Amino acid sequence: MPADESLKPSLDVRRNAFRPDLAAAHLEGTVTAGRFVKGRLGQVLRPSVPLRKQPDAARGLETEALYGEAVTVFDEADGWAWVQLARDGYVGYLPAAAIRIGPLIAPTHRVQSVGTFVYSAPDIKTPPVMHLPLNALLTVTGGDDRFAKISGGLFAIARHLAPLDRPARDFVEIAERLIETPYLWGGCTRIGIDCSGLVQASMQAANIGAPRDSDMQREELGIPVQIVADFENLRRGDLVFWQGHVGIMSDGVMLVHANAHHMMVVAEPLSVAAARIAKASGGPIIAIRRLPGLTA
Repeated sequence: MPADESLKPSLDVRRNAFRPDLAAAHLEGTVTAGRFVKGRLGQVLRPSVPLRKQPDAARGLETEALYGEAVTVFDEADGWAWVQLARDGYVGYLPAAAIRIGPLIAPTHRVQSVGTFVYSAPDIKTPPVMHLPLNALLTVTGGDDRFAKISGGLFAIARHLAPLDRPARDFVEIAERLIETPYLWGGCTRIGIDCSGLVQASMQAANIGAPRDSDMQREELGIPVQIVADFENLRRGDLVFWQGHVGIMSDGVMLVHANAHHMMVVAEPLSVAAARIAKASGGPIIAIRRLPGLTA
């Protein structure tokens, strides 16, 4: 007899590629769809590209795909590609023109500064070709200690790049570098960033895998820390969660977070932020999580 649809597990549409007409091949037997496809490998060609829930440029972004990032493309129609990001599994729509379909050009480096420019020649007086954000992925093919030659015959400032096997030592320091970045829902670059994007981008720079949204981060990152009235048990790197919001402790007192009150990334006392958020009906702190390396 056919399986009882009500007994099938509920999958998060943010990280599972399925629609009524189409789904990823590995979901066959788990979801119902008109057809199942393996998808094609692709790579992002633009500095940063908004990923949207629907193929509509008037809709807000859910997150951003960055230069050099790998994606799986399941469908293309009307200039849009329906994709899943390799970095965090997020599913959505990107402009098809922003993706190169085919085997990956394996990245060797990432942008370690909050941003950098790429040039057509090893000369800073040359007009820049593009601006790349923190965590953009590049393939270095040559160069010297001043300019790195990258795929496509372009050049980047060598000191702004780091080999993939040399992550940042302190993700909190990365978050602190992004203070005063404007708030942007779904953003994850210095042009604009949101609360969970700040956590994910900072951790990505330190080679710590983190999911995209604050509810995912609350469930999947670190171990729980007891919430006490005066917050005296907190440490640098602890993640503090409200319903729909997250921030990073820079020490036992100060919280770094992208928020819609200041409309930017700020550092402020946790006690001040907690009182304001509660007064604005954001509710109390619901969880504090600590990464394993910070437990000692």
